[in-house]
Amino acid sequence: MQPISIRAEVIFRIGGFPVTNATLLGFITFVLLASVALALRKRLALVPGRIQNAAEIVAEGSLDLMQSVLGTRRQAEKYFPLIFTVFLFVVSANWLGLLPGVSSVVIRAPDGAVVPLLRSPASDLNFTFALALIVVTFANAFGVAATGLGARLRFFFNLKGPIDFFVGILELISEFAKIISFAFRLFGNIFAGEVLLAIMAFLMPYLAPLPFMLLEVFVGFIQAFIFGMLTLVFVSMAISHGDDSDGHGREKVGQISHA
Repeated sequence: MQPISIRAEVIFRIGGFPVTNATLLGFITFVLLASVALALRKRLALVPGRIQNAAEIVAEGSLDLMQSVLGTRRQAEKYFPLIFTVFLFVVSANWLGLLPGVSSVVIRAPDGAVVPLLRSPASDLNFTFALALIVVTFANAFGVAATGLGARLRFFFNLKGPIDFFVGILELISEFAKIISFAFRLFGNIFAGEVLLAIMAFLMPYLAPLPFMLLEVFVGFIQAFIFGMLTLVFVSMAISHGDDSDGHGREKVGQISHA
């Protein structure tokens, strides 16, 4: 049984930049998704075939779900590219990490250690932290675009009174807390699943790991769905603040976060 490392292993370097097995599978996921998107784009037709029809059903269902949170179809279509891309990338990376050969094909790393060639991207905290940082940054950028820079800053730095100022600072701290909770939630679930599969494959290498594999397929989808839904909620909160000088914006945010 290969030793289980909480840190992704470096498999080669490009110049002075280390490339880990998680980074490699993440890049493979990106290339596959981009290739499929370009191929489907060339095959778009007014009368859809089975694949295009299935894609349209998924897109329509996703837009309906987003509309229920954002309020309007226009808003759902506006933020659909970011939110659905996040979901699609995470679920694809999670499922690719479960394919036979991932984590079992090993190579010799530059430091001489024998390490897996590929590893699920979400089992690397650097990946989940970077993705969480991107999501929260885009959510705040959308908030600035929707409400204006001044309104967005007043939400965090409200000088009307000591209580409003304190609440604003708490909201600013919560933005950084989102990144941390976002990153550790996805990392913890996917890494734990990989450890479980590795132990079961070592103890009972034939039929016993199959139920756990099916469970991890479900977990990979659920974690991607949760990640996408939280992205949707964060965007909705950011664009709905408006001018919080009367305090109603924070009340609405609180209602959304408790829903």
